[in-house]
Order: sequence, then C-alpha cells, then structure tokens
Amino acid sequence: MKIWSLKLHRWVALTFALPLVFVLGTGLILSFEPWLVVRAMTPGALSVAKVEALLNQHDPDGKARSIVYRSYDGTLTLSAGPGDGTVIDIANGQELAGPSSLANLVVTARRMHERLLINAGWLVIASSVVMLILAILGILMGLPRFANTLSGWHKGMAWGVLPLIVLSPLTGLLLASNITFMSAPPAAVSARGAPLRLADAVRIIGETHDLSTLIFIRPQGGRLLARLVEGGEYRVYAVNGEGMTALPRNWPRLWHEGNFAGAWSALLNLIASVAMIGLLITGPLIWLRRRLRLRARRVQQLAPAE
Repeated sequence: MKIWSLKLHRWVALTFALPLVFVLGTGLILSFEPWLVVRAMTPGALSVAKVEALLNQHDPDGKARSIVYRSYDGTLTLSAGPGDGTVIDIANGQELAGPSSLANLVVTARRMHERLLINAGWLVIASSVVMLILAILGILMGLPRFANTLSGWHKGMAWGVLPLIVLSPLTGLLLASNITFMSAPPAAVSARGAPLRLADAVRIIGETHDLSTLIFIRPQGGRLLARLVEGGEYRVYAVNGEGMTALPRNWPRLWHEGNFAGAWSALLNLIASVAMIGLLITGPLIWLRRRLRLRARRVQQLAPAE
C-alpha cells in the first residue's frame, strides 16, 4: 500500500506540476495583500468629505456603482461596470492612467490564481483537488523519519504544516462551490428596496466607521455591500437607507484569503505558500535524483569489464 501510494503521489504531482506552479506562485504573492492593506491604513486618511468631493469631481452624473479603495496604493477606483474604472489619486484628487505596478501585480496575481488568465477556472479547481489528494496520499504513507536530507526536508515541511496545507486547497474548493457556512441574512438585509446612491452609502458608512478602513462598496445579489477592516478582519456589511447590517462571516473566504487576523493570518498563508512551493520543488528533485542514480547504476552494470 505504501509503495503504491508513493508512486501515485509522485506521478500525480508531476502531471499537475505546471498548473501548480502558477497557482502556488500567485498564492504566495496574494498572501502579502492583507498585510499590505492593514499596514498602509492610516486613521482619518479617507474622510466622507474627501470621498464626496472625488465623486462630485469624477462622477458628477452618478453613474458609478462601486468604489474600491487600495490603501497601499493611495487610490480610489470608481466603476460603472465590469472592466470599467477610473483610478483617482486621493492625495491630489487627479485621475491616473491606472493603478501602480504593485497594485497591478496583485490584481494580475489574483486573476491568474483564480482562472490562470485563460478562463481555466476548472484547471485551478482540479489543481486544488490534486493538492488534497497529494496530502491524503502523504498521510497514507505513514509518519516519516526526519533527516537532514532532501527527502527529510520534503517530509518535514509536509508534516510540519500539514493543517495549513490541507486548509488552503480545501477552503479554495469551498469557495469555488459557493459553500460559505453562512446563515441566512435577516429579512431586512435581504429585502430589495430602492437602489442606494454611492454618495449616500458613503455618508451612512462614515457615520459609524472610519472610511480609511474601507476595502470596497459594490452591489451584489440585489444589495449594496461594503467591506471594511475591523481589528485586522475583513467584515462585510449590507448598506441601505436604514443603516448598516453586519453579514455572517464567510469563513472559507476569510481563511483562504488570510484576512481574518491582519498580519497574523497573512503570515499563516505565507507559511503555507512557502511550504507548498518547497514541496513542489523538492518532490521533482527527489524523483530526478533517483532517476539519475538508477540510470548511473544501469550504465555501470552494462559497461564492459576492463
């Protein structure tokens, strides 16, 4: 059983090595995002008056439907629809050609992490399933003997952070399957009333929250949602004319994105990403070294005696 588990573990990993490189590499980049966001937030940096002034200046007709605030980039993005956005420098209120290189890196990494930039979301899901299968096969092979060798480090990384290695693809699959473990929202939150203008939503949010903790304001599922950072955790609120209502926590998303405890949860994601990339590198190296040793032995055995 152990031998067959080892062979299956090896060939499954080699088959999916290329998509795993992109999924894990972009996951490593995205693990820094919560830390970047929380670290750059300055209380009072974004006020209601400033956002209203920017809306009046860049969206006088009120066509924008969403706001995205990137604290680490110092920009506010107003969008009227998918693929459409006006990037504004909040320091001087001027429109920019686009986000900074850092913001573009994060956005591109997210698109690649979710769809590999070629609308191959199915391949990302398959890679997540493969990661779980590899973890299960590793467990079936039994407890390892740790040693200061390439194989020893491979096994040490796998067993040392096994819960994180399992949680990362598992929560990704839950997100892809739209499984959130969220209870039904209150009836008042689910009701669809008259659409709320962005300017009104900004004022309502600003009554109880510092807008410098804002992540986004956007319509979703017939509601206007706002995502803010509270104590390092990303919380989502439904905003209507009566005020704000906190929605139940989407724990798979919080865990997968590493934004439930600020820098600490980002660190957990970073450790998991580094460990899985380390496994992806050391695994093929172990296989390659074994193949080269076997080939050397065969050549030696076939060589004519001197």
